[in-house]
Amino acid sequence: MRVLLVEDDEPIAESLTRGLSRYGFEVRWVRTGAEALAAEDFAIVLVDLGLPDVDGLDVCRELRARGDVPIIVISARSDEVDRVVGLEIGADDYVTKPFGVREVVARMRAVLRRARPAREPENHGRVRIDRRGRRVHLDGGEVELTPKEFDLLAFLAEDPGTVFTREQIMEAVWDENWFGPTKTLDVHVGVLRRKLGDAASLETVRGVGFRLVLP
Repeated sequence: MRVLLVEDDEPIAESLTRGLSRYGFEVRWVRTGAEALAAEDFAIVLVDLGLPDVDGLDVCRELRARGDVPIIVISARSDEVDRVVGLEIGADDYVTKPFGVREVVARMRAVLRRARPAREPENHGRVRIDRRGRRVHLDGGEVELTPKEFDLLAFLAEDPGTVFTREQIMEAVWDENWFGPTKTLDVHVGVLRRKLGDAASLETVRGVGFRLVLP
């Protein structure tokens, strides 16, 4: 997923770029509002308010006028007025510096979930995933899944064929603050393999994580 990072502070930008890349995001970093408004093809925007050419609030306002791309303000301005103005002109969230990458990722995921349109059930060969109804059908019959089993399958099915690390899966499906063992992930993968049979393949990538291969 492509992220547009609008940040003039190089150390912060480099730290965020490295951190977000570890979570599977592709980051395009620009320093100015002009560069941000000229950028294309991104799924979410992180914008600082202290830019060298224009106020970040003006960037937010212009981006919102153009469309509904999710916008998160990242700023050292902690005044309530700035937060209110940022949200009122169209930002979806406001994160105050200093912040950790985990917090930013959690905010991004929350905003993306809210912004995601309700989708029709997805047909992946013999497997049908209904995200709105949280139901899965195999060859026309419903497969009984626990909430976590459904979340795991739905997460991997977001991008079939892509290898997700254990850490990415645990934080997306369980909790961004999960620090425990990942054995529970192996158990859930094993159960899904049994329930889906040969209709889908949950492949183990040794030393990395898992990927879902669908016909």
